[in-house]
Amino acid sequence: MNDKLWTGRFSKPLSDTANDYNASIHFDSRMYRQDIIGSMAHAAMLSATHIISEEDGEKLIQGLEEILRELENGQLLIDETCEDIHSFVEQELTRRLGDTGRRLHTARSRNDQVAVDVRLALRDEADQVIALLKELIGVIVDKARAYESAIMPGYTHLQRAQPITFGHHLMAYAMMFLRDIGRMKDARGRMNVCPLGSGALAGTTFPIDRTMTAGALGFSGACVNSIDGVSDRDFCVEFASAIALIMTHLSRFSEEIILWCSWEFRFVELDDAYSTGSSIMPQKKNPDIAELTRGKAGRAVGNLVTLLTMLKGLPLAYNKDMQEDKEAIFDSFDTVEMALRVFSPMLATMRVKTDNMRKAAAMGFINATDCADYLVGKGLPFRSAYKATGALVAYLIECGKTLEDASLEDYRRFCDLFDEDVYEAINLENCVKKRTSLGATAPEEVARQIHYVELTLKAEE
Repeated sequence: MNDKLWTGRFSKPLSDTANDYNASIHFDSRMYRQDIIGSMAHAAMLSATHIISEEDGEKLIQGLEEILRELENGQLLIDETCEDIHSFVEQELTRRLGDTGRRLHTARSRNDQVAVDVRLALRDEADQVIALLKELIGVIVDKARAYESAIMPGYTHLQRAQPITFGHHLMAYAMMFLRDIGRMKDARGRMNVCPLGSGALAGTTFPIDRTMTAGALGFSGACVNSIDGVSDRDFCVEFASAIALIMTHLSRFSEEIILWCSWEFRFVELDDAYSTGSSIMPQKKNPDIAELTRGKAGRAVGNLVTLLTMLKGLPLAYNKDMQEDKEAIFDSFDTVEMALRVFSPMLATMRVKTDNMRKAAAMGFINATDCADYLVGKGLPFRSAYKATGALVAYLIECGKTLEDASLEDYRRFCDLFDEDVYEAINLENCVKKRTSLGATAPEEVARQIHYVELTLKAEE
């Protein structure tokens, strides 16, 4: 078994079960690149401040570069008997460089080392999530532009409510994911401060240059308080929270796609590449990808709760409990990355059945509001118009008619202000076109929403 970095104080080795329980290399080894890059910046700083010799600094950096290169080309494998990725890298470096390798950890603790590794890793992952969200929004925008005039029923309480366009409905999700990008960027900004140099918690007696290491690693600056530097995991919570919301939005979208795929709706059909069948019912075409996305949202929410619960009772500064941050946050990232990578092409290849949407919109009296608005335009107070229209709808339901089928005589049973032009007012295409208020469902407004989203994304490039 590899020697632990902390063995000097102890007279016997850690028991095998305790070692397995304590080890984190099976999940923190994914940070090997960040750990090595952070160590290279630290070695360069030690050399520049004359804490170690220039020659030792060069050897350390070259040794670390070799280890990174060999790990990435498969020449070197991570030894999973090591306690963590930090131990593995340092022990491998020492095996190659001897005493020079032992100088790397000067003026550094694993506490600030792991803190910088996690920040670097999440910063990279935040960039990936943002890129995937932009890709998804691009798919939504293309789909919304193609169907900005396609009429469908809009719902409240899962009951048909008012006529809208499919493009308008899709753009609601574009706005959600646009906010998700903003949240992810905010979280990235707050995580982008460097804890390296905080030591175990109290800083160091060596004349280090924390600004130098922060700049070399692309951080906006160094954390101001060394205790906070090693104990802060707010950035993990923010990252997990942003992912939980992304997955919640994907889940809501998935739920609608699942409903729309059903024979009861038949608004859309998923491509065969993103559907599965039944082992016993040959007619089935199941929206399993959407269902899995809906289910996996629970993982992201659970990981957020895990992090909050882990932190809520911790005294300052570092505690081993914090090792639990990595499995939760990495699982959240892996979940959202996988979901976004499959969701975009699933949506892009989805076939939209506009005829079925239009037929559904023709049922359910979703133009009743427009009927009431028609009476308001004739001078009737809205509440009186609302009551007359409600009574009319109740009567037509009993007669088995719709607003389009009703005769003018039917209309005038409830208000003598109705005239022939009421049929133009309740025409679904007209109902949609007339809703031109900012953000509404008129095709010209949907086009404006699409333009807004595209401009917003372009401004962030």
